[in-house]
Amino acid sequence: MAEIVVLGAGLSGTLMAYELAPQLRREDRLTVIGQGSLFHFVPSNPWVSVGWRQRPEIEVDLAKVMNRKDIRFVTSGAKRLHPDLNRIEIEDGSSVAYDYLVIATGPELAFDEIPGLEPEHYTQSICHVEHAAKAYEAFEQFCASPGPIVVGAIQGASCFGPAYEFAFILDTELKKRGIRDRVPMTFVTPEPYIGHLGLDGVGDTKSLMESELRERHIKWITNARVTSVEPTVMNIEEVAEDGTVRGTHQLPFAFSMMLPAFRGVPAVIGIDKLTNPRGFILADKQQRNAAFPNIFAVGVCFAIPPVGPTPVPVGVPKTGFMIESMVTATAGNIGELLAGKAMTHHPTLNAVCLAGFGNGGVAFVAQPQIPPRNVNWSSKGTWVHLAKVAFEKYFLRKIRRGESEPFYERYLMEKLNLRKIKEVA
Repeated sequence: MAEIVVLGAGLSGTLMAYELAPQLRREDRLTVIGQGSLFHFVPSNPWVSVGWRQRPEIEVDLAKVMNRKDIRFVTSGAKRLHPDLNRIEIEDGSSVAYDYLVIATGPELAFDEIPGLEPEHYTQSICHVEHAAKAYEAFEQFCASPGPIVVGAIQGASCFGPAYEFAFILDTELKKRGIRDRVPMTFVTPEPYIGHLGLDGVGDTKSLMESELRERHIKWITNARVTSVEPTVMNIEEVAEDGTVRGTHQLPFAFSMMLPAFRGVPAVIGIDKLTNPRGFILADKQQRNAAFPNIFAVGVCFAIPPVGPTPVPVGVPKTGFMIESMVTATAGNIGELLAGKAMTHHPTLNAVCLAGFGNGGVAFVAQPQIPPRNVNWSSKGTWVHLAKVAFEKYFLRKIRRGESEPFYERYLMEKLNLRKIKEVA
């Protein structure tokens, strides 16, 4: 009998559990450790923030699903991993032992690295559904007394698509309410150019994103380093190519959403030979850690180096499609180890993204995600938003059913058939 544990019950952890279950032998046991029992579909958080979705619409009670799939589900959260002991300390004082562990925690949000940043202070977030719900309350108050908006990402951030998406969603919603003309907007990003996305661009994302910003009268600042946030002012240094400060900005705002930098969660950060200095899990091309070969990592917690040096630190995103490839490879590798075989699976690490703006959107395909690429394509149109709406329903239905198919690959590449779209775009 083998004890297999998945640490984390978000996007990567839930998919990991679903794909691992069919790989296990009759005598093996699978345990998932999460914080609470509710799963929420993170890509829908921007819609929650403007009232296009209600929180219950994008949530799933995983306890019922895990029970139906005969997966042990611990909802008290992990306090600390002890890899030398093959044990996880749980917040309620108990512990969970493992033979194989898959770390799928996602990140900790490093709000504290910038004074005044985070929902408890002066800016909003869409990284968690609780933040999105709080952002909606702040947005409703803002609409009663409009003013300037600042949207973007903090230096060291690695998730830029949702920042662009939210800026354009705000533009769409403000137009619906008839108050867009009263709202100056500025997009602030550490990217060296608009549309870099932490990937050195994909296809023509530079021109596409710049065009969208211009058409929507949104100004921007790139190579931006936020130094602090005050109640109604964001303090920014604009950095030159040589790393010197080219200029400073004091941007007034009445509403702001800034994506923070990520780091490893407290349960794993600082463990020698397991994590890098930011607390992300070190793993090889088969998702396995070299120092602790019974530990694997998938999702945002997996350490990936940046695509290259930039004047301001910019991280690499882990898109849903990319995460799914990690999950599928890891499930296959653990299945082979349980059968006494050598591991043969590697993730593709391709990126496919749909960013819907309410009245349009941008899609891109990067194969592989890090350049040079075999496929390097981007496009925009109303179809992108419609496709994302359809995918949200499709994905949540599959999660509620506990189905273990490769959601992103099947939907994006088969149902939408992005290959054909690329050919005719």
